Amino acid sequence: MRKNFLTTLRHAATVSIMAVGSLAAGPAAAAEAWPARPIRMIVPFAPGGATDTLGRLVAHELAGVLKQSVVVENKPGAGGNIGSNLVAKAVPDGYTLLFGAAGNISINPSLFNNMPYDAEKDLVPAGLVSQSMNVLVVPAALPVNSVTDLVEYASQHPDATNYGSSGNGGTTHLAGELFNSMAGTHITHVPYQGSGPAMIDLLAGRLQLMFDNLPSAMPHIQRGELKALGVTSDIRSPQLPDVPTIAQTGLPGFEATTWFGVFAPAGTPDAVLERLNGAINQVMQTAPVQEKLDLMAAYFTPTTRAQFQALIRSDTEKWARVIKEADIKLN
Repeated sequence: MRKNFLTTLRHAATVSIMAVGSLAAGPAAAAEAWPARPIRMIVPFAPGGATDTLGRLVAHELAGVLKQSVVVENKPGAGGNIGSNLVAKAVPDGYTLLFGAAGNISINPSLFNNMPYDAEKDLVPAGLVSQSMNVLVVPAALPVNSVTDLVEYASQHPDATNYGSSGNGGTTHLAGELFNSMAGTHITHVPYQGSGPAMIDLLAGRLQLMFDNLPSAMPHIQRGELKALGVTSDIRSPQLPDVPTIAQTGLPGFEATTWFGVFAPAGTPDAVLERLNGAINQVMQTAPVQEKLDLMAAYFTPTTRAQFQALIRSDTEKWARVIKEADIKLN
């Protein structure tokens, strides 16, 4: 009787151990099998813009590596908050991803009073896709030829030095406020509905400077209509190799770039995130993708998840400081 009891007890214990082991292995096994079905990638901005174009490029390339469809869905609105919130609240299984940018991840938390999600707690970075820089340009007739000249000019003409941007809260606006903060200038911000109208006024001399994106500024620089004083990144642009960074020519430490990356809901298995990071680093280094990045004046550096997280934290702190100092709010 006792023998049968011990046998039964051992059998039950074995079954329990196997069950616990199975439960423990469940998430890992699921992560290893990922992806087993199509992936949904949310782009929180309207079709046709830079974020959408880059997101679709990445989705297409990832599909080839992951051997599953990556379907892009545009969910624009509230500066990227609507689509980002959708992903933040999604099931963390690796099948709903966000193609995010510096704006909706690092800038919006300080711009909006009532954020529907916590970018730091509700979303986790999977991989950095690219970074892009702006260029500080002035009309050819403006009597300045360097960042140092511009700081002096702005100090001597405080009421007649204005910079245009594509709108409140964007990087073309915040780059100007960062410039003011670091240079001690008081250049007045003039927001426009897009960079096109701002460029018209810059070329006409109604504005004195602008932090424009490279592709739109390049034709005017090449025709001699604008002078490029510096790029906003910490590296020079291959398109403008003779133009220094702003940090090199008067404001050490200045950097104002836009970055793009892939995010997942918090709680997504590490194995899924690591596979995504490896796939992103793989596809972004291929020659065809590099050629497309060059056309967009963007650049890529292989980055770990931890390195991407450090970039996000650094930018979030920097833009929070700039936004507070300039008292910028969107609602």
